[in-house]
Amino acid sequence: MPQHVRGVIAPGRDEPVRIETIVVPDPGPGEAVVRIQACGVCHTDLHYKQGGINDDFPFLLGHEAAGTVESVGEGVTDVAPGDYVILNWRAVCGQCRACRRGRPWYCFDTHNAEQRMTLLDGTELSPALGIGAFAEKTLVAAGQCTKVDPAVAPEIAGLLGCGVMAGIGAAINTGNVSRGDTVAVIGCGGVGDAAIVGSRLAGASKIIAVDVDERKLAKAKEMGATDTVDSRSTDPVEAIRELTGGFGADVVIEAVGRPETYQQAFYARDLAGTVVLVGVPTPEMRLELPLLDVFGRGGSLKSSWYGDCLPSRDFPMLIDLHRQGRIDLGAFVTETIALDEVEKAFARMHEGDVLRSVVVL
Repeated sequence: MPQHVRGVIAPGRDEPVRIETIVVPDPGPGEAVVRIQACGVCHTDLHYKQGGINDDFPFLLGHEAAGTVESVGEGVTDVAPGDYVILNWRAVCGQCRACRRGRPWYCFDTHNAEQRMTLLDGTELSPALGIGAFAEKTLVAAGQCTKVDPAVAPEIAGLLGCGVMAGIGAAINTGNVSRGDTVAVIGCGGVGDAAIVGSRLAGASKIIAVDVDERKLAKAKEMGATDTVDSRSTDPVEAIRELTGGFGADVVIEAVGRPETYQQAFYARDLAGTVVLVGVPTPEMRLELPLLDVFGRGGSLKSSWYGDCLPSRDFPMLIDLHRQGRIDLGAFVTETIALDEVEKAFARMHEGDVLRSVVVL
């Protein structure tokens, strides 16, 4: 029988979110219903609310979540009712050319649930990143469920579902940060701080945090940055070069997603260095760089989707590292809130007051 649950929807562009009754169908083949225990308030959800992703309103927001599998559909074997899982938005297909070449983190045919959740009047909802986890329960493709150790609280574990994994993966998977490397991270929100944590985990010798907010720079130091640059008063390119012996950083991670900060990242790297774009730009943004500089400086210009992660590999590993005390995932949680406080959480995010607000159900 379909279930009725509470969920947070974005009804239209820039309209306040509201709680509605959501109809969750029984899982079909390859699907699972998950009881959500916690879901982080991610900037991507705000992008959906503002119409920055697409216009498929109304959206069922929320995607950075952990919970318990309640039921599964026909043919599901990887997870079972009662399993504690983190939800992911890159469920690999196993059949595309990337998967067949042994690179499933580049899967070209990731999938979501076939059925749609709806409002009571039958209006179909677009779940954010194919998940829709600002709800008491949600319907997903079973491949979006990654089983992890239940010893870690859901408000902590769920953060791997998006922002923290994106940042850590940008450093260790996309940027290939190695022992002794110098790293600069431009933008020290949740994703940028996670990139700092990932760089420290990989053994970087110097990690330079760049931001315009003194509060964020102070937090970046707590997360492992060795140096900070306030780019309101200092040219970040010159500062990064000065902190790296005049050369520039081996890896520069751009966690803002704007043309001007990307240009800073491009020129702040060493010759043959790597730029990793993990900040999410909006569709109208354009980048202009002299092609001769792209050619002459060498190196790599990369984008990092979800930290180039493979959830089945990376989520359990990072949960284990947290339990060993080698990374502190709990440090990303600024506050826990109720489902009806999501709109306020967006306002606090806009003001830069939080690293992560997490809805606990």
